[in-house]
Amino acid sequence: MGMAESVRWGILATGGIAAAFTADLLEMADAEVVAVGSRTQESAKRFAERFGIPRAHGSWAELAADEDVDVVYVATPHSAHREAAGLCLEAGRAVLCEKPFTLNVREATELVGLARDRGRFLMEAMWTYCDPVVRRMVELVRDGAIGEVRAVQADFGLAGPFDPGHRLRDPAQGGGALLDLGVYPVSFAQLLLGEPDDVQARARLTPEGVDENTGILLGWDSGAVALLGCSLTADTPQTASVTGSAGRIEFPRGFFHPERFVLHRPGRDPEVFAAQGGARRFQHEAAEVMRCLRAGETESPLVPLDGSLAVMRTLDAARERIGVRYPGER
Repeated sequence: MGMAESVRWGILATGGIAAAFTADLLEMADAEVVAVGSRTQESAKRFAERFGIPRAHGSWAELAADEDVDVVYVATPHSAHREAAGLCLEAGRAVLCEKPFTLNVREATELVGLARDRGRFLMEAMWTYCDPVVRRMVELVRDGAIGEVRAVQADFGLAGPFDPGHRLRDPAQGGGALLDLGVYPVSFAQLLLGEPDDVQARARLTPEGVDENTGILLGWDSGAVALLGCSLTADTPQTASVTGSAGRIEFPRGFFHPERFVLHRPGRDPEVFAAQGGARRFQHEAAEVMRCLRAGETESPLVPLDGSLAVMRTLDAARERIGVRYPGER
């Protein structure tokens, strides 16, 4: 693929997240949305007409086989990520797969192994890692701006209520607060501290057997800790903070796609680091995918596959602690 060429995208699934991503993608001059695939032709056709997409495929396999597609964005519920992303990788497509990467680390390991065996690009759509504001925070922390990281706090909760038929309460669709919402606080903590040495968790479960209000405590042998929360029953602050031995960084509501953060250091005025405008939220991760494809890279240094696997191990450990198991898991 030449540096001057547009990257041709296929969209797999037609729900809300697929629509939001596609809308942002269509505003990028170097991206072209050429196809959409769904489980039914009717759904694919409606989505294609809505966004002016040339081709509508009535199955995931047809989209995966479309030779005019460079990369597929997988936007299904995460219970289908392994199947959908796997189809695309096997057909020779690059893949950007929504978060959480899969249901569990076994599925994630299979996907990563498939991508590496085939030499195909694969990335989890962890937009937070690609956000310029978050990347600036990471630079400051690594440069020692707040000293050694001692503690991370982050939460993501929604008030609901979600009725029993909602996908967030459906074990067959990987329901629960942890995988849908908790992936953000866990990924944020591991961006800074890596994979934890200890995972503790406690939760209240729904009658269906998924978690609806969950607290997670991660620990590292360095002495660092992370206090994280996620909920389907409470509108939490959705904030985050990173505290070090020489200062702290605070993110306001919406830490997972922030507009700014504040650096606090003893003896100095607070420093505000704000977004500079320009790209919209999904465009940062799309731009990283396209940069990688043009460079011939099969993994992104911003969202490395080993990091996605590490987050899945933590989520698996947390689910084991709270007693949530999905259908078909061993």
